[in-house]
Amino acid sequence: MAFWLARRRDGQQTDWLQRFDPRFWSVDFPRPSMASIVDTAPDALRIEAEFHNRNALAGLIWDSVDNYDHPLIGYGTDRDYSHTVLSFHWRSGGVLPLDAVHGPTLTIEGRDAAGAKATWLVRLWNYAEGSPDDATIVLPFSALKAGWEAEGPQVDPRLIDRMFISLVPAGYDPADAGLLPARIDGWVELSQIRCDGERALIALGDAMLPPHGEHAASGYDDCYHVTPARLLRGVRALGYRGPLLHYLGMSHFFRLVPGEGGRLEVARDGALCGPATAWHRSFFTKARALRFAPIASLSYEVLDQHCPAEWRQLFADGSPGLTGWEPPSALLSPCNAAAMGWLQAVAGNFVRLMAEADVPVSFQIGEPWWWALPDGRVALYDAAARSAFSDKAAEITDMAAPMSPAQVAVLDRAGEALAASTAALRDAVRAAAGGVAEVMLLLFTPTILARHHPELPRANCPTGWAWPAYDRLQLEDYDWLTAGHEADRRAAYAAMAERLSYPLAVQDYLAGFVLRADDASRMWPLIDAGLDEAAARGVPRRFVWAMPQINRDGYTRLRPAGDDNMQAFDDLPYPLALGQDAGVSAEFSTSVSLTASGHERRASHWQDARLHFDVGPGIRSDAELGTLLAFFRARRGAARGFRLRDPFDHSSNGMTGLPGPFDQLIGIGDGRSARFRLVKTYGGADPQQRVITRPVASSISVSVGGVVTDKWSLEEHGRIVLRDAPPEGSEVRAGFLFDVPVRFASDRLDIVGAAFAAGEAPSVPLVEVREAT
Repeated sequence: MAFWLARRRDGQQTDWLQRFDPRFWSVDFPRPSMASIVDTAPDALRIEAEFHNRNALAGLIWDSVDNYDHPLIGYGTDRDYSHTVLSFHWRSGGVLPLDAVHGPTLTIEGRDAAGAKATWLVRLWNYAEGSPDDATIVLPFSALKAGWEAEGPQVDPRLIDRMFISLVPAGYDPADAGLLPARIDGWVELSQIRCDGERALIALGDAMLPPHGEHAASGYDDCYHVTPARLLRGVRALGYRGPLLHYLGMSHFFRLVPGEGGRLEVARDGALCGPATAWHRSFFTKARALRFAPIASLSYEVLDQHCPAEWRQLFADGSPGLTGWEPPSALLSPCNAAAMGWLQAVAGNFVRLMAEADVPVSFQIGEPWWWALPDGRVALYDAAARSAFSDKAAEITDMAAPMSPAQVAVLDRAGEALAASTAALRDAVRAAAGGVAEVMLLLFTPTILARHHPELPRANCPTGWAWPAYDRLQLEDYDWLTAGHEADRRAAYAAMAERLSYPLAVQDYLAGFVLRADDASRMWPLIDAGLDEAAARGVPRRFVWAMPQINRDGYTRLRPAGDDNMQAFDDLPYPLALGQDAGVSAEFSTSVSLTASGHERRASHWQDARLHFDVGPGIRSDAELGTLLAFFRARRGAARGFRLRDPFDHSSNGMTGLPGPFDQLIGIGDGRSARFRLVKTYGGADPQQRVITRPVASSISVSVGGVVTDKWSLEEHGRIVLRDAPPEGSEVRAGFLFDVPVRFASDRLDIVGAAFAAGEAPSVPLVEVREAT
């Protein structure tokens, strides 16, 4: 399907946005504070925050540059605030009041009159009328003064990059990172937000793509700082509808409490922090209003710095199973009852938020596994796992090494424990939902089905997950997809079908993601093709992971063209045999320009020739003429294509010889790729390559590295898919017969009865159809 990496708007629909619209503010903070922002009315917003340290700080941010929306729908950049006035009503609690030292301060970052970077600190209390916790504030940017006193340095409003209002808890001390005596819950409400004066409006992208059939994914860890309304506006504008996968995250949703040694840990009762509760309440409510069907996703992953030590999976040497993120996250042990109880309580809290918003409960158990590393270590050795099964055999330190029967038994026991833990989580979700909930399982095949760890599926893909244990099975393989591991991907689909037996009708596919923006132009074409491939396999729901990367890179999925009759093709042969009198001509497109000196400059526009045929001379009887006329009508003239066997060139062996498996080189193995396109090469020193899109399936034979193989399948448009990726450097060759895709050259077919009766053959021109390759 077509897609586009949009870098900027170029003629697309725009609208106007009032500057300081509540939907487009953001919030941020250093850990371990938590905060979130939601819009509560067209002119109002609310910030919820939880503070733990004396030097804790959160910022309510307005950016002059839209850093979070897709280029087609973001607001325009305008750094000039000259003669612009911002006003709002302020209410707050749990944060220092407006009149306090270190009270709410507007920090403005921009440039001064000389163009040098500058920062101005504007005390909001100097522009307030009312009480320190309930006041109306008016900020005229061309008359703002920085500093504590009302008559400080003048703010230059002509080039402002961003501004933010600092929020700190009671007892704030910027020099003290120690814990507060108790957690402080703070909040701020801005209502009656109004922008007056010059430049009160800014341009806003207003593109609205038609639905294209794909679904979006998001994650709270990446979206906590923006309003749910802003996130959902982008999802809908880009053509995504229906199911909306939302990863609850591993670092921002939980409440923190002091643990051993003063270390902040997740609340063991599964409590959600106030900011996450407020954000998700708004998210689920607004998603329902926009007719999205959110899927809440919870994984076995928790930010390590807040994970209780005894909950973590451990390797045999006692080191924790940590991810490569910075800071790292830890994997929860399926054998630790307290950890699994925490997951179940967290799930129940989110299910209740969904029920409160009247959203049907759909829940994903995301990537449950025993953490395994490429070096062969697997984290099966926390205290609870050792007690259950890990001390029953020699330690497993290399999953690539041969396994003893006792070690295989350990892996089987680990799989049973994992399956039991997900079943308990599934049942907890259904209980919290009153018995009615759709529960699905997400598996990451590059890890659980790694070829060099052949026994790992015993632990990480247990048969206890087999259909119908869960309502849907979701698969993702983005590491393999973006690295070209085609054979591994296809082998994984077959392995999952054999091991877990989920019908395609209840499967989903997740495509993505692009970690670094520098990889966008290379990876998005592969991801987009992966969506198309999943659709061709019959996977009914496909998700793009995830909205932050979609927005950052401008990924724009376009609606399929539908049944375009001009491109329609009937995969059947021309019904009459061609005689030696049939006409064939090959055409290229070359521009020839003559210089003033008489020299020529030539530009070749086509990579391959386009063929023209005249099949009229092959018609010799009234019966054949009748067959031609019926076939012409069935094709609706030039509207529909069909196959034609070129009598002079239809084989991989020479022009018309008997094909064999070593005829044509179609690729060189790289150890990863398994899909190769059938081609025929013409010429010697400067060869020309022809793509074959309509091979005769029964005629194809294939060889790899000089050895004939039957471990392949034929895909649409002449693609050969090998079961195993050919070794690096090995030649992949094929032999085949092929037809030419053609159509009638005209919507009109002239037959003169007298001329035909006199033995004059009619003219029936056909032209080759150039198929997408």
